[in-house]
Amino acid sequence: MKVAQHNGRMTHPAATTYDVARVRAHFPQLREGDGSGAAHFDGPGGSQTPDVVARAVHDTLVAPLANDDVVTAAERNAGRAVRAARDAMADLLNLDPRGVVFGRSMTQLTMDLARTLAREWGPGDEVVVTRLDHDANVRPWTIAAERAGATVRWADFDPDSGELDPGQVQAVLSERTRLVAVTAASNLIGTRPDLPAVADLVHSAGAQLYVDGVHDTAHVAVDVPGLGADFFACSPYKFLGPHCGVLAARPELLETLHPDKLVPAADGVPERFELGTPAYELLAGVTAAVDFLAGLVPGEGSRRERLLASWAAVEEHEDRLRARVEEHLMSLPGVIVHSRSRRRTPTLLATFAGRDPQDIRRHLATRNVNAPAGSFYAYEASRRLGLGGAGGLRVGLAPYTDDRDVDRLLDALDEALARG
Repeated sequence: MKVAQHNGRMTHPAATTYDVARVRAHFPQLREGDGSGAAHFDGPGGSQTPDVVARAVHDTLVAPLANDDVVTAAERNAGRAVRAARDAMADLLNLDPRGVVFGRSMTQLTMDLARTLAREWGPGDEVVVTRLDHDANVRPWTIAAERAGATVRWADFDPDSGELDPGQVQAVLSERTRLVAVTAASNLIGTRPDLPAVADLVHSAGAQLYVDGVHDTAHVAVDVPGLGADFFACSPYKFLGPHCGVLAARPELLETLHPDKLVPAADGVPERFELGTPAYELLAGVTAAVDFLAGLVPGEGSRRERLLASWAAVEEHEDRLRARVEEHLMSLPGVIVHSRSRRRTPTLLATFAGRDPQDIRRHLATRNVNAPAGSFYAYEASRRLGLGGAGGLRVGLAPYTDDRDVDRLLDALDEALARG
C-alpha cells in the first residue's frame, strides 16, 4: 500500500470512495488566491458553504417572489421553496415532511417548544437535562420547568471517558418525568450517546425525548425514528447549508400541541409552529445543501439512498483524518485530549499544560488555520471537565477537510508549542 507524503509528513492514503478534491472545488473560500485559503477546523460552529447553496439563495431572491400562495408565479415560487425544503429535510432525517418545522435557529425553536410543552407541567412534574449538552438543550428546559414549578433533574456524564451512560439517565427518571433532553453528539467533545437505549428508558417511564441533533447531523446519517426521538432539532448551517434551524417530529404529535400564534396565521401542521413569513431563500439553500450532500459520492437511487452512501464515505474520510490529528496531539508533551468516548464525531478538544488555548488559537490564525478555543456554549460540559469557561482548543473536521489541511494544522501546532 502506498503512503502519501504531504509537507514531509507521512499520511495514510485517502479513502478510495471519496474524492475530497471534487468536493472542495465547490468551496471558493477554500482556494488560495481568490478565497481566504484558510484551513477550516471550525465546522462545529458553522461549516463553510458550497457555491451551489449560495447560488440557490441568490436565484430565489432574484426570481419573482411573494408570500406563499397559488395565484401568481411569485407566490408559486415561494410555495415550491417551502415544499422542496421540507421534502429535503425529510429525506435527510428519514421522516414525514409534514413534521418538518423551520425557524431562525435551533435555540429559538427549542425555546418556543419548551414554552408550549410547559403549559401542561406543574409542581411535582420533572424534566431531565444532561451535563453533556449544549446550553441550547439545557436552559430552555430549565427555564420552562422553573416557571411551571416543575423539578429539574440532571443526568451526568463521566468526565474521564466522556461517556453518557444510559444508566445515568435511568437513575434520574421517575413516574413524574415529563421530558428528557439529550444530545445526539456533544459539540464540545464529540460524544455520541446510545440514543436508542436512552429512548427505550425514557418511553418506559412515560416521558418524551427531545434530541439536540445539531452536531450529529453534520457527520453521520440520521434516522430519527430509529433513534427513538420524539422531537429532533438540527441546524442546516452546520451541514453546509444556510443559517436557520429545523425541528422535526411526527405530524400527529405536533397536532396535539398549540403554540402561541397570530389569529390569522395558518393553524395547520407544521405551519402553526413557524412564526411570520418564511425565509424562502434560505429554504432554497437548505434544499441545495441536502442535494449537495446526496451527491458527495457518485451514485444512483433515491435521494435518501444517495445520502446514506455519501455519509458512509464522509464518516470513513473524517475518521481517517481524525485519527491523524488525534495521534499527533497525544504525542505532544503537556497536551490533553478530552475527546475519548467510543462513539464520537471527528471533533477533538485539547488543552495545553501552562498555555491558554486562546494563545494557541491566535497563533494558528497567523498561519491561516482556523481552530477556535472556548467552551462553545457547552457550559455544563466544560465545567464538568474541570475546564470552566476557558474550555479548550476545538478541532472539528468537515466533508471538505483534506490531508493538506491537517498538515497545516499539525505544523502550526508544533510551531505554537515550540514557542513556549
